[in-house]
Amino acid sequence: MKILVLNCGSSSVKYKLIDTSSDVVMAEGGVEKIGLPDGFLKYKKADGSKAILELGLVDHLGAVKAVLHLLADPVEGCIKSFDEIDAVGHRVVHGAEKFSESVLITDEVKEMIKQCYDIAPLHNPANMTGIDAITSLMPDVPQVAVFDTAFHQTMPAKAFMYALPYKYYAEDGVRRYGFHGTSHRYVSQRVCEFLGVDIKDKKIITCHIGNGGSITAVEGGKSIDTSMGLTPTEGLMMGTRVGDVDPGALAFIMLKHNLSAADLQKIINKESGMLGISEISSDMREIEAAVNSGDARAKLGLDMYEHRIIKYIGSYAAEMGGVDIIVFTGGVGENQTDLRESVCAPLAFMGVKIDADVNANTRGKEAVISTPDSKVTVVVIPTDEELMIARDTESIVGK
Repeated sequence: MKILVLNCGSSSVKYKLIDTSSDVVMAEGGVEKIGLPDGFLKYKKADGSKAILELGLVDHLGAVKAVLHLLADPVEGCIKSFDEIDAVGHRVVHGAEKFSESVLITDEVKEMIKQCYDIAPLHNPANMTGIDAITSLMPDVPQVAVFDTAFHQTMPAKAFMYALPYKYYAEDGVRRYGFHGTSHRYVSQRVCEFLGVDIKDKKIITCHIGNGGSITAVEGGKSIDTSMGLTPTEGLMMGTRVGDVDPGALAFIMLKHNLSAADLQKIINKESGMLGISEISSDMREIEAAVNSGDARAKLGLDMYEHRIIKYIGSYAAEMGGVDIIVFTGGVGENQTDLRESVCAPLAFMGVKIDADVNANTRGKEAVISTPDSKVTVVVIPTDEELMIARDTESIVGK
């Protein structure tokens, strides 16, 4: 099948057209700054070079329409007409407890996605815009929703519950859901294929580390714990998100500075993390450059960032009674070689040994970076959430 994968944000639409018979990416790109006069569509040409179309689009419907027209463009396109697109797979961030797997989108499913708006106000409405756009432009094409939270629905209650009054879970659904589930599912499966081992008898810790980051304990192919919670702000220190923090500290800051809930949301999502500590950037490449130039605050931020990753790996190894495989993925996990080495060094007590030369030469490609005598196999696996979405879409539509 030719599957169009869409990831719609509040002001962007990312896309890939994938031929699932060969897993070949036929086209990819994204529309950015939707609703602004300087909006544009950036895409990869057939020769691998990048090009930009200035659009100034007012809404997501126009953005999706621009993507479809580019795909079928006589010069820049890769299909002759929209009819060649067999199905569309959508990334949907939050499925709460309503969805434990990917589903064919129906009117009932749309209503259930909308019921999650209050728990994911920044993400699910944006995801729905893409679904509505395809429904308007290609009403007969089947659509599939693939949820970031679905993979983590196998977590036991002892892992997903907060020690808050039970009524907030029973009445409002306040619990830990976890995110990046499609990525964690893909890399945990792919690493076992890559190593030629059976996922059913492996204990795996997957580290999706990027501007947003999360770590998941995968036992027998199922998520049993993950670092993100009700929202993507829990867990690791991230580019601009705070990660784990004493909730009493948040209450203290709110009261002392007379902040609203909206003010606090902005602080913990947009102004904290690496950016908040360093006051330089949320981009790890810029942080590393600042560290190398002797900036003390950047060094503090990097130390904190690595410290959280080490803590979660150690805690999940204890939770599973050991670990067979550690996977690094995401923009930082796949490319920041010094960070991987710094994270793995304190794990020597678990038998983790890194091949420094292999690690230093591994960026954005699949590779075992541990030594042959390491008791834990450490692997870099570039994530491919779009391929996972395409495969789910093909499987569901094929039925």
